[in-house]
Amino acid sequence: MSGHSKWANIKHRKGKLDAVRGKITTKISREISIAVRLGGTDPTGNMRLKLALQKARENNIPKENIQRAIQKGAGALDGSNYEEIVYEGYGPGGVAVMVEAMTDNRNRTAADIRHLFSKNGGNLGESGCVSWMFKLKGLFVIEQQAGIEEENLMLLALDAGAEDFKAVDGQFEITTDPEDFELLQETLEKNNIKTEIARVTRIPDTTMDLTGDDATKMVRLMDALEDHDDVQDVYANFDIDEDSLEI
Repeated sequence: MSGHSKWANIKHRKGKLDAVRGKITTKISREISIAVRLGGTDPTGNMRLKLALQKARENNIPKENIQRAIQKGAGALDGSNYEEIVYEGYGPGGVAVMVEAMTDNRNRTAADIRHLFSKNGGNLGESGCVSWMFKLKGLFVIEQQAGIEEENLMLLALDAGAEDFKAVDGQFEITTDPEDFELLQETLEKNNIKTEIARVTRIPDTTMDLTGDDATKMVRLMDALEDHDDVQDVYANFDIDEDSLEI
């Protein structure tokens, strides 16, 4: 878990750099449109839309972009007909990698993803080859700070359905079943507890420690995949010493 959370934190900071390039705005807008198309415009009854809107707020996406994305999803504006595809493969050192993409050209995206794996020391695999290693979970990361007692926070989280609670590297990590994500989020908000990360994500059952050349290649692969316009999220079961990374 700590490895996954560590990379999630790294991506959280890197996301601010992506925002400068405009990529994160495009990706989140696409995610909002898909969520609306599948579940309607009311976030109260559409968890996927609620999470996408939260991600938009976390990344300071302008309100006009959010509204435009909602209108596209609802069919009020013309937009590309995107489909969701999951790619699975292996990175350097045999790391399991899952890539969630949204594309309007399946053949183009598949060729691009295959090339990125090959170029960065990995290889694209068959559907189902690594997905069994990951579980869909709600993840909350909270900075340890004055005013937050570990025991009180743990009891609060457990009462709201948390499955696991850990104190790691100056942070509290809480995981929960996706169905209990909203209740736990509301509980934290009511108690004025700020989260650094709050999202439904895929967490690996186990992680692999990477060092040296494999670690360098793995970071390059993650960067390349996450930088692709059609890629929404990338999950992998590796752990790297954050101090050795250039962020």
